[in-house]
Parts: sequence; C-alpha cells; structure tokens
Amino acid sequence: MTKDRVVVIGGGPAGMMAAGVAARQGRSVTLIEKNNRLGRKLLITGKGRCNLTNITDLEGLIANIPVNGKFLYHAFHRFGNRDLIAFFQEWGLSTKVERGGRVFPVTDRSAHVVAALERFMSRYRVQITQGEGKEILVTGAQVAGVKLDNGEQIPAERVIIATGGCSYPATGSTGDGYRFAAALGHTITPLKPALVPLESPTAWLREVQGLTLKNVAIKVFNQEGKVVYSDFGEMLFTHFGVSGPVILSASVHLEQDHHYRLVIDLKPALTPEQLDLRLQRDFTKHIRKAFRNALGDLLPRALIPVVVNLATIPPDKPVHQITKAERQRLAALLKGLEVEITSLRPITEAIVTAGGVSVKEINPATMESKLVKGLFFAGEVMDVNAYTGGFNLQIAFSTGYLAGSSC
Repeated sequence: MTKDRVVVIGGGPAGMMAAGVAARQGRSVTLIEKNNRLGRKLLITGKGRCNLTNITDLEGLIANIPVNGKFLYHAFHRFGNRDLIAFFQEWGLSTKVERGGRVFPVTDRSAHVVAALERFMSRYRVQITQGEGKEILVTGAQVAGVKLDNGEQIPAERVIIATGGCSYPATGSTGDGYRFAAALGHTITPLKPALVPLESPTAWLREVQGLTLKNVAIKVFNQEGKVVYSDFGEMLFTHFGVSGPVILSASVHLEQDHHYRLVIDLKPALTPEQLDLRLQRDFTKHIRKAFRNALGDLLPRALIPVVVNLATIPPDKPVHQITKAERQRLAALLKGLEVEITSLRPITEAIVTAGGVSVKEINPATMESKLVKGLFFAGEVMDVNAYTGGFNLQIAFSTGYLAGSSC
C-alpha cells in the first residue's frame, strides 16, 4: 500500500478542492468521477452563473446554515469565504459581489469555476479516473482502498467521500456516499429535499405562472397556525406552485406532504395605514376609472385580475364609489395574499439534499470519521445544508479543503 495515497470519490466542488489540497501537500491523489466530465452539478448552479459564496462574516455564514451550522465553525475558520475568493483569484478567476452579498465569477460562467479547479488539480498532478466507486475497502477499522465497478482496486490509506447528495441524479448525485458510509457503520439521518419549490392547488396561481415578485415578505404557517419561516426577497409563481429564493429557503423548514399556508405581503414597506393612504391617492388619481383599471401603479399587470377577483369588488365599479370597507379589504389582501401549500417538489428537483451522514460521527476539526480511521467526508453527503445565497457551495469548498488538508 502506498503510504501517502489518497482517493477522493466525487468530482464536484468538495471533491475537486479536497483532491487539489491533498496533492499540494505532497500526497499521491486519485480522484474518481463517474461522469465524463468534472463538476456536472456545479455547471448548472445559479442558472449557469455559479453563486460561489457570500461575503457575510463568520457568524452570518453559520446563521444561514439551519442544519448543524455550528459543526462547520472549524472548517470556516480554516478556509472561509475570503480565503475562497483569494483562492479563485490565484487560479485565474476574478469574482464580483451582487445583491445580498452573493459572489459570482466576473464572467458569469460556472464553466470558468470548474476550469479554475481543474488548473489547481493539474498543477499538483491529481490523477483523474473515470469510473464508479463500488466499495470502500477496510482492514479492521482502517481504510485500505477503493474498489471500482470494473473490479479494479485502488489501494489507499485515506479516502474522502465527496459524492454529493441525491438531488439532480442526472448530474451523478445518486446517493452513493450514503451507501458507502452506511456499509461502514455510519448513521444516515433521514433524507429529504432542501432548497426545492413548493406545490400548491391554489387555482389562481396558474393565471400568473412565470411572474416574479421582488421585494415581498413571506410567512409560512403550519396547520397549528405557528409561523415556521419568514423572509424577504424574491419569489416566482409557477404552473405547479411557487419557487424563487425565499421559497427555496423556506422549504428547508417544511416537511414533505404536510400542509402549510403561505402568506405574501406584497407591500412590506408600508404599514396598513400607509397602504390605505396610498390606495386613496391612487384612487383619486384614477377617479374616472373602473376598479380593474385603477391598480396599474400598484401591482404587476398579470396579478391585477387575480387581486380584483379575490377582493370581491365588482371590477367595473368606479373607484370613486368604492367604500372604505372595500378599500380596507383590498389593503388586507395586498398585505396578506394567501397560497395553500400541500407538498415539496421531488428530491430529484432539489438544489441540495437535507439529511445525510450524521455529523456526530465526524470530527469537525478534520472531517475524519470517528468510526473508521482514514475515512473523510466533504460536502453535501454530510447532514448539513444551508439557505440560498452561496452558502451551500461555501460548505462544499470549506469542508473539501479541511478534509484534503487533514489527509
């Protein structure tokens, strides 16, 4: 067995970072990837633009990781968001900061992110092997290597599992890492979709599919009437329900096949009293118009027929005849547009997978298994996940760096 041999399973962001870092410190590294190219899932993130990280501080990173965020303190201390930005600059990729602290390549092309990681690995002579890992070999409680699907065995004293979750299986994320970990005695916490759109039977949604709302506030209530999530930002209406950044983040807190009530505040910057005054001004401005034609300054065109119908105010009623009670009913609707939520979309459509290898069985200072010597984990295969905004990729890069440098 080669004493300094490291095998990394998975050629996504965590795996590529881990492989390059391990090789840079003198290890002989083999990266196993089942696809015919590296970073397949990375290529489609951020609609092909790749939201690499977020420039918030350490506490901000942890606050945006609702599942086991504190487990990642050491990883972020060792290799944080500014370290990541400096890393990509070193390897020829400049970045820019956009709304909400989101960091993207200046080129807006995720392919350039993959190319930078490939240059890094090439510089330190990482060997890329296309194939599928079938089994992690162990001798006693010590890693001994990896067996591939073609029967080949690659001896190694250290193996890093960076196989991702089970979302977007077409990119190669088919849950292999869970099988490897479970076979070696690790606990796999229940898997579910995270950062996934939500389904709704609310009929009027089909009338506005494709409409994006910006600067809205949302609250999600469970069946007991408790607020389980609230947020501010952008959302999208679809043919099956709702999506967009605030909806994807909300999904982290929801359970599949449970019913919820989504309440949208279309005018969060205005108090009910201020909104009532705004309506009075608009109605004065459009005093000669029918109700359905007097909302153009207030709402997107596609949403006006829906609001008119839900407000139960006759669409042809002249605005100067609208009563105070009707106006207040309209204001309440604008501050509380309701959508019924019946389920999350399938895990195959999720950006990330919630659940995974229990972090209680992983050393947070090294990413090494507490059960099997020489076995390490990096990225989405672990039971950690975050909101949208670059946080999940930062997890992948930081844990990959820590695992690679601990080998």
